[in-house]
Amino acid sequence: MGTPPSTPSRSACELRASSPCVQPSPPRYSLGQRCRSLYHALWFRLSEQMRWSRSTYHEVPVGHLTNLAPWQTARIESLRARYGLCFESHYGHHTSLANYAYLDLLDQAWAAADRPVPTGGLVTDVGCANFWYARTLHRFLQPAKLTGVDVEGFRLYPTGYSRYDAAAGYIEDLPQTSFVVADYCRMDEQVDVITAWFPFVTPAPVLAWRLPLTVFSPERLFARIARNLATQGTLFLVNHGTDEATVAAAYCRQAGLRSQGQWVHPRPLRPRPHPPVASWWTT
Repeated sequence: MGTPPSTPSRSACELRASSPCVQPSPPRYSLGQRCRSLYHALWFRLSEQMRWSRSTYHEVPVGHLTNLAPWQTARIESLRARYGLCFESHYGHHTSLANYAYLDLLDQAWAAADRPVPTGGLVTDVGCANFWYARTLHRFLQPAKLTGVDVEGFRLYPTGYSRYDAAAGYIEDLPQTSFVVADYCRMDEQVDVITAWFPFVTPAPVLAWRLPLTVFSPERLFARIARNLATQGTLFLVNHGTDEATVAAAYCRQAGLRSQGQWVHPRPLRPRPHPPVASWWTT
């Protein structure tokens, strides 16, 4: 399937300023969406009240990735050599490949932007799920402190472990790294870098992730991000495709954030229906 992708040029990466300001419209929910939201709200409240925790969960390392195209294998070998990471020694196949995909995006996006990586600062990741990619962020940003925040911390998996158990395993050996179960819209902690991977900016993905629509408040989310970002700090935002990125950009501008460029991934390491779009924002 060809050779591994090299770091694209700035023009090839479509590095550019975001589109002009468009005010996002308030969401309107159908009866079906409202019913699904009520159902998810019941289980969400139940899991948060029970706060089930079995013990720290560790994935069984796969040891070696298989069934990859030659260009994927070559790109992964390049990332291993550059960053000294071997996710297969920590995780199963799916999580290992997903981490390489995030690392690939970070590596190519920042190179295309020709920006210095803001290492050594305070970093918060918003909407981290069980923070399965904490090792990737820790290695790339080399933070003095890394915090993953998610509103849902005790979803129960079929294994009998909770999201909290999984997060504990993913961050166990990472210094100055924590997982916080909280509504980020209510957090007040100024940091140097905020990362947000595929945050909810439209209601459909909220329901797809089995969450109630009560947690969907992009205006409040981006306003809080702007408030918590240190002067000249960086928001690194990743969205599904250019349409979603346009919606997210409108919320960013509404919150008072300034665009510092956008980059569309030309060839994601893991195929996606829509290419990941990375963008940089500051106060």
